[in-house]
Amino acid sequence: MTRIDDTFARLKSEGRKAFVSYVMAGDPDYDRSLEIVRGLPGAGVDIIELGLPFTDPMADGPTIQLAGQRALEGGMTLKRTLDLARAFREGDDTTPIVLMGYYNPIYSMGVAAFLTAAKEAGIDGLIVVDLPPEEDDELCLPAQEAGLNFIRLATPTTDDRRLPTVARNTSGFVYYVSITGITGSAEADAGDVGPEVTRIRETVGLPVVVGFGVNTPEKSRAIAEVADGVVVGSAIVSKIAAGDSTADVLAFVKTLADGAHGA
Repeated sequence: MTRIDDTFARLKSEGRKAFVSYVMAGDPDYDRSLEIVRGLPGAGVDIIELGLPFTDPMADGPTIQLAGQRALEGGMTLKRTLDLARAFREGDDTTPIVLMGYYNPIYSMGVAAFLTAAKEAGIDGLIVVDLPPEEDDELCLPAQEAGLNFIRLATPTTDDRRLPTVARNTSGFVYYVSITGITGSAEADAGDVGPEVTRIRETVGLPVVVGFGVNTPEKSRAIAEVADGVVVGSAIVSKIAAGDSTADVLAFVKTLADGAHGA
């Protein structure tokens, strides 16, 4: 059982849905990013998705791309991202952290070295968007052997033939991308999402968390009504980009978390 498994078991026993927040590590700088991340559990966040800055984030829209650029320009690296997670763990040993990003920085560090460092830093799961199931030997299986959940993405184009392949070595939860396209490009619709969540849950047997296109407390609640949890990223990152204070960013996060928890 990982922290992610424990969190979903606890939420299920409480009759609540999960609220997952995404922030880019090192945005707008290391110290401010750590301050925000440390404040997320108090704002109602159940699972933290920590973005790994990368130069070519193919699945991300302009908001997340610019956040990654700011972080990289500030000297953020994979090692410093793990340092940030380690610093967070000094005060919080229960909130799960999912590292979300692309394979190149991990490959450059070396899979074995990365997994050792990630586990030591307190990372609980990985979402690596550019590694398909056909490449599970590359990172997915070693990660699971190291005790990390490997969380797979499913999309509106993941049909019944493809879904069992996606599900094969997934653990923790399934991240359902509610729209076709990049982050921040459209709004999720609960009417469309609900049947897909049911289909995926029945096939995979894991909680299904929905992300992309959720940007208001009302939308957070509507999506949480039909899923096991909801992810918000671009809307939060936009507040950081606008220069909002940490207190204001966390207050906004709390409204989103309250929406999901009210489902």
